[in-house]
Amino acid sequence: MTIIESFENEIKGLGYRVVLPEGPDARVLRASRELKDRDLCQPILLGSPDDIAETAEQAGVSLDAIDIRCPQTDPVRPEFIARIEDKREKMTTEMAERLVSRPLYFGGMLVADAQADTLVAGVSIPTRRVIEAGMMTLGLADGITTPSSFFLMIVPDFQGQGPRCFIYADCGFNIDPGPEELADIAIASAASAAELLPQPPKVAMLSFSTHGSATHPRIDKVTQALELARRRAPGLVIDGEFQADTALSPDVAKMKLKEESAVAGHANVLIFPDLDSGNIAYKLTQYMAGARAVGPILQGFKAPICDLSRGATVEDIVAAAIINVRRAHRGQA
Repeated sequence: MTIIESFENEIKGLGYRVVLPEGPDARVLRASRELKDRDLCQPILLGSPDDIAETAEQAGVSLDAIDIRCPQTDPVRPEFIARIEDKREKMTTEMAERLVSRPLYFGGMLVADAQADTLVAGVSIPTRRVIEAGMMTLGLADGITTPSSFFLMIVPDFQGQGPRCFIYADCGFNIDPGPEELADIAIASAASAAELLPQPPKVAMLSFSTHGSATHPRIDKVTQALELARRRAPGLVIDGEFQADTALSPDVAKMKLKEESAVAGHANVLIFPDLDSGNIAYKLTQYMAGARAVGPILQGFKAPICDLSRGATVEDIVAAAIINVRRAHRGQA
């Protein structure tokens, strides 16, 4: 059984609600039908009912028992407009009306109002817009000031030991995070790992150096982030700076480290120092190791939301919804 299948078994029949702002997209419609038919969640499609119905007919997708809500006519619209207007300084009624009219922001408000458990978007919306909507409607989790993203990497055979899963972050949003931002990413990624991985999070702060084997300001950034993360989250199992082999191989860790480490050789959360290394690493893992990369999934918000790739398939959308429902389920457990 794969980890995604185990998530399916866990959430099946629990009735979690997933809001999908890109309702008229054929991929989203097919994913919604699959999620509903398999009783994995209750999809909520946003958009013009006529547009959604037209696309559904063209795609041969039944909308039976799938909720459709139109931000321009929904009964909660006035309440959401007032709430956004009150929440933001210099926000006029006209500005609030325009925001609530957008399915992405309306969807975020549904999650914030507990009318949905999670939001999955991004097949036609840029990442920055999904993050902006999350910031404005949900806000960041306590103690987090930097939104970030992660990939759930499912490696089919890790070092001959069978399947293993990792959290890679940040591989999709923060280009060159400073120490404070990198500490935020590490703390948020540990929380994501606790929601998804079968083992407790062990966080490795990656670099081209292992415990002072080289010196450079870019290494200093990683070690500063490590100390900040330890100070802010004393119970976090985290170590670094590590080269990737030190983080993943017990044999290499024994050779390179003089002291004991609970993380070295056993890391399941890999924090990359910049977007270059993170994005390259996840794609190399995906294509050279045959790993499945699910994401990018946003983290650091008060509720789980997901930013899909523009090229997301129906399978990708279904997997993202399953993962985010599982995160919501674990967060409420």
